[in-house]
Amino acid sequence: MTARLLWLDVARGLAVLAMFAFHFGWDLGHFGHIDPDIPYTRAYMAFGHAVAVSFLFIAGVSLALAHGRVFRAGAYWRRLALVIGAALLVSAATYVAFPASFVFFGILHCIAAASLLALPFLVLPWPAALVAGFALVAASFFARASFFDAPFFWWTGLSTFEPLTNDYRPLTPWAGALFFGVGAAKLARLGAAPRTDSRGGAAALGLAFLGRHSLALYLAHQPVFFAGFTAVAMLFAPVQNARFEEACRAQCVASGAEARKCATACDCVARQATQDGALSEDTSEDNRRLRLEAIARVCVAK
Repeated sequence: MTARLLWLDVARGLAVLAMFAFHFGWDLGHFGHIDPDIPYTRAYMAFGHAVAVSFLFIAGVSLALAHGRVFRAGAYWRRLALVIGAALLVSAATYVAFPASFVFFGILHCIAAASLLALPFLVLPWPAALVAGFALVAASFFARASFFDAPFFWWTGLSTFEPLTNDYRPLTPWAGALFFGVGAAKLARLGAAPRTDSRGGAAALGLAFLGRHSLALYLAHQPVFFAGFTAVAMLFAPVQNARFEEACRAQCVASGAEARKCATACDCVARQATQDGALSEDTSEDNRRLRLEAIARVCVAK
């Protein structure tokens, strides 16, 4: 591994760790282990934005390093096809899991589109890439118009509102970070710097390993996190359900209802409440009560 590529992979590896931390916190809120509103606070969202900027900037630096001196068409188009395929996979998976807020233009979509737009800037002087980056950022503030409110134009980032989606990184302003990476690499003449073999310490090599496999890790980490949280929920669900059902049946029978009907209704409520997370101890008492009442009405109607 070359010295220059080592530090770049280490930087990308740090971004991967930050991504893990961000999504792990988001999942904690989604599964009710922490306040569900925490992942939507300004501070937490700023953390997510910083992670996205780091990936896009590093993608721009990598693009300039790989093709700044000689454009390697085969490698470029293979990498672009891989990113586009991964982006489509994310869209398909999130549509199944979250159909109302699936990812239609997330960070992978942005990297793919921005990489295409940045092609001419690989041969232009470095100020051109920086100017283009600033223009993309400025457009998100000054070029918004109702014309772009149609779903077909949401990828531009110029609509007057933010569409409902779990990861929204439109061209403006996010592609600007990739252009800044291209400009910074050309300004620092990273592509022309000598490359000597160098070995780092264990920590650096571990981070570099994460950086070299960032795309695969991006695709795999959330399914792994979700599977883990689901397994934990299933592990504790039987004990939690038994306690809830016992109390539910006792209260139901005490109200004068038939025992058999109480058993059926309470079993339905317990199963639905577990899936919904309504039995989570991290859910407030008032919120838990309202959600259980809504579930109970559905079960009784059945």
